[in-house]
Amino acid sequence: MSTKTQTTEPRRPRRRGPYAKTAAVRTAILDAALDVFAESGYRSGSLREVADRVGMSEAGVLHHFPSKSALLADVLDRRDVRALEVVPFDQEDGEATLRGLVRLAEYNATIPGIVKLFAVLSTEATSPDHPAHGYFIARYARTRGNLRHAFASLAAQGRLADGVSPERAAIATIAMMDGLQVQWLLEPGILDMAAQLRRFFQGFVDIDF
Repeated sequence: MSTKTQTTEPRRPRRRGPYAKTAAVRTAILDAALDVFAESGYRSGSLREVADRVGMSEAGVLHHFPSKSALLADVLDRRDVRALEVVPFDQEDGEATLRGLVRLAEYNATIPGIVKLFAVLSTEATSPDHPAHGYFIARYARTRGNLRHAFASLAAQGRLADGVSPERAAIATIAMMDGLQVQWLLEPGILDMAAQLRRFFQGFVDIDF
């Protein structure tokens, strides 16, 4: 009979792979950049300040994002991904789109830094040489198109007020949302963005919010 004792080597903790670590660092940089650009604007906000907030060197930031403009592009993309999770534009269901926009207004009230970033950048980007100039032109064109289709589907159902065209409704909706955001940023306590947007839609669309 064998008296040899078998031993089991203790299980080593699983190490996080390099991909997970890199993704975590990129996320931290994007969050820091969002804060810096929201507070100072893109032109005044520096990569050094972004790097300081994540406890790394400027060269370290540039290892993950080759330029400041590339970092800005990813920050904007991240914002859009989050927004689409709240408002999945469905061109065949105009009511769902408008309800989604109200939910987005509610969500935006919980993320003032991102709302401020958008307001600051959209103003700065009116300059043709701004790195986000093309992004905002494309974004507004895409948003107008999505909303135009949403209102057209409601018009086909007889739920859009007489004399209001889908194009006019789309432009007015964007103007309303942008204007509400600026007023809310200046004085957060004076209005409820979601409530005001509901009232706006009820003025020319047959939807019971």
